[in-house]
Amino acid sequence: MRAVKAAASALGVVFAAGAASVAVGRLASDVALKAPPGGPLPTEPRLTVHSTAAGRIALTRAFASQRPGTYGLTGHGSHAVVGGVLDGAPHAADTVVRRLERVTHGTLEPGDRVWLTPNTHIGDPRTALGLDHDDVDVPGELGTLPAWAVPAARDTWVIAVHGLGATREHALNVMEFLHHHRFPVLALAYRGDPGAPRSPDGLNHLGETEWRDVDAAIRYAVRFGAEQVVLYGWSTGATMALRAATYSPLRDRVAGLVLDSPVLDWTATLRALAAARRTPGVLLPLAVRAAQGRTGLPAAPVDQTAVPPELRTPTLLFHGPDDVVAPWDPSRRLAARHPGRVTLRTVRDAPHGAMWNADPKAYEEALRRFLTPLM
Repeated sequence: MRAVKAAASALGVVFAAGAASVAVGRLASDVALKAPPGGPLPTEPRLTVHSTAAGRIALTRAFASQRPGTYGLTGHGSHAVVGGVLDGAPHAADTVVRRLERVTHGTLEPGDRVWLTPNTHIGDPRTALGLDHDDVDVPGELGTLPAWAVPAARDTWVIAVHGLGATREHALNVMEFLHHHRFPVLALAYRGDPGAPRSPDGLNHLGETEWRDVDAAIRYAVRFGAEQVVLYGWSTGATMALRAATYSPLRDRVAGLVLDSPVLDWTATLRALAAARRTPGVLLPLAVRAAQGRTGLPAAPVDQTAVPPELRTPTLLFHGPDDVVAPWDPSRRLAARHPGRVTLRTVRDAPHGAMWNADPKAYEEALRRFLTPLM
C-alpha cells in the first residue's frame, strides 16, 4: 500500500512539473507572440534622465546611450529626439551627454525613466511631417485594415510595413524621403494593431499569417492606380514582405523589396526576447516549443521556407551584427545565395529595426540608388 501511495505521489509530482513546464513555456513565448504595438522590446534598456540644458540631455552611461545616430527618446508621457553624443560636453562619469534636437511631446525631467526607440516622429504624416495624406481602409482577410495613403506622382507605390513592438509611425522616418522622390506611400496597420482586427487566437504569428494583410495592401494599391509596388518592411514586417513577394497572387507586381532588420529565424528572435526577460536558458527550448504549438510556426528559417531558390525580386537588405533580436547571419546567407538580386548593406552599432537611425544620410543614399531603376 505504501508503494502504491509513493508511486502515485511521484506521478503527481511528474504531472505537476510537466504542467509547470508548459505554463512557463507559454509565459516565456508571450514576449514575442503578444508583443504590444508601440511598446519597447525587452532588449532595450531603460535609461535615466540626469539633466537637460539648451540642446543637451544627460543620460545614464550605457552601451545603448552611446550609440551613434539619431533616435527617438520615449518615456511615460513624453517623446523627444536625440542626436549624437557630445564628447566635449562636461558630464559626470556615469552619464553620457547627447544633443537634444527637440521635445515633441510632454517634458523631460531629472529622474525620468526613458528608452531609445527608432521612432523619431509621432502622429500621422500631416501632423508629424506636414504631408497631405488620406486615412484609408484596406479590405483584409479578417476585416478592415486602416492605412495612411500619401499621394505622389509615380505609379510605383511603396507599401510600408512595421515590425515587432512598433506601429505604422515607424515608416515616418523615411516617408519624407520617399515623398521627395515622388513615390506614393501606403503605410499599413495590420492584424493586432490599434484599429485593426485581431488574429483569431489573439497572437502574433511573426509574419507567418500576417503576410496576407500585405497581400491585401498590394491589391488595394493596384486597384487605385499602382502599376507596381515596392514592399518595405522592418523586423517581422520584412518577413511579411518576403512572404507576400513569394505567395501573393499579385507577386508579379512586386518590383522590389526593402528589408530592414528582417526576422529570418523566428526561434532565435523568440529566444533573444525571452532571455531579455530573464528567462533561464534551460527553459528557452520550452518557449520555442510553446510558440510552435500555439501558432503552428514552421521550424525552418524564413529564408528557407519563404524565399524561392530563383528569387527574382531585386532586394535591398539593411542589417548588422549588433542586432540582438534578429540575428545577422541569416541575412548574410540570404545575400550570399542571391548575389545578383540581394544587396546587403551592413550597418554597425545599430539595434533592431534602427538601421536608418545609425546614419540616416548613408541609409537614404543607399535607398535612393536602389529605387532609381524602379522609378
